[in-house]
Amino acid sequence: MGHTRRYKKQNNTIFSRSAKGVGSIFASMGRGIARLFKSGNQKLTIMVVPHTYGKVFNIRTNAFAIIIGIVVIAGVVLTFVPFSKKNTGSGVELSRLHEENKEALASLDELRDENNALLQVAKRFQSSLNQTLSLLGINQNENISKSTTSNSDLASLFETQDLASGALKETADINQLMTYLESSVQPVEQIGKMLESQKELFNDIPSIWPIKNGIGHVSFPFGQNINPMTGLWYIHKGIDLSTYRSGDGIVATANGQVAATGYDAKGYGNYVIIKHNHGIYTRYAHMSTIRVQKGDQVSQGDVIGTIGNTGNSTGPHLHYEVHIGSDVVDPAKYINIK
Repeated sequence: MGHTRRYKKQNNTIFSRSAKGVGSIFASMGRGIARLFKSGNQKLTIMVVPHTYGKVFNIRTNAFAIIIGIVVIAGVVLTFVPFSKKNTGSGVELSRLHEENKEALASLDELRDENNALLQVAKRFQSSLNQTLSLLGINQNENISKSTTSNSDLASLFETQDLASGALKETADINQLMTYLESSVQPVEQIGKMLESQKELFNDIPSIWPIKNGIGHVSFPFGQNINPMTGLWYIHKGIDLSTYRSGDGIVATANGQVAATGYDAKGYGNYVIIKHNHGIYTRYAHMSTIRVQKGDQVSQGDVIGTIGNTGNSTGPHLHYEVHIGSDVVDPAKYINIK
């Protein structure tokens, strides 16, 4: 029992001391807070003295008000700093967007110019196509449905029309141009089919340039001319083609059979005559060499000899003639019919 009482007495002593210590701490805190409020509540007078002889302003306040004012001002400043940075960044972004907008407008102007050029080309294409169809006896209106015919005339592309809000005129023009081109596909295909069906006819008539690879030029035309040898007027029955040299290949201008080859010292020199279908003959003269024989079958484009200066000639050239029956015609009317 004695030990128990001693332990209780020690516990009470410890509790009492602890309570006193906590009480003294709270008392000290209370006194500190009281002193703080007392010092903060002290009256202060702020005097504003102008440099001139104006009135002096007195502002009465306390320490708490000054501290609160300083905290508010610091908060406003700290808030304004990131806002200012954000605003500066927004200004830079606006400048960048402005430059991009200027570049976009410049690209749009360039696109409009290209679009106008495209429409001009399309207009010329329409005129040429209509003329070709007319010559071939093809009625374009019969090959285009009513739904596309209303948009097939490119003249409508150059008319001012009321467009939907926000729509660009160039967009409407391109759409109409696309509709017209789509409607033109069928007539062009018909022309291609017609030309394909006439391919054999083109191969049977003298329709290509008689010098290989299409080189050379007309040095003396068909018809009435002054003979370079005699200086007298005469009828030149063919055309002279020159490359300014000998040895260039001469080709058959149509499918046919070699009717004659030979040498005429006072006239044509080395020459070849080819018989074609439809009563057509062609003559090639003043040749350097002959590479075919009488009776040979030749195809359009086959090499039959080379340019030379044989016979009655003033220089290397090809004398080329086209005969239909007993008539001599101007070869230039048939060259490059294709």
